[in-house]
Amino acid sequence: MRIPGERVKATRLIRGGRYVVAVEVEMVIPPDDPSEPCYESETVQLVREIAEHASRGDTGWLEQHGQVYELIGAGQRPAQAQTA
Repeated sequence: MRIPGERVKATRLIRGGRYVVAVEVEMVIPPDDPSEPCYESETVQLVREIAEHASRGDTGWLEQHGQVYELIGAGQRPAQAQTA
């Protein structure tokens, strides 16, 4: 079922496991409440699938749907050098 309203594209970052995927998704601005765009059920399902594939590390599948980034040592600090 399609929601009536203006269609706009936006990039959404989806994280799963060690991967973040930048995906262009379609959002709808409904005429009854234009204060905030919403997602149709198909878009919500795609976002869930992308998060699942990212958690499994399925980079081949992810690359077909968006730009894939791998997290490397996020939040870790380098070892401090000791002084004499």
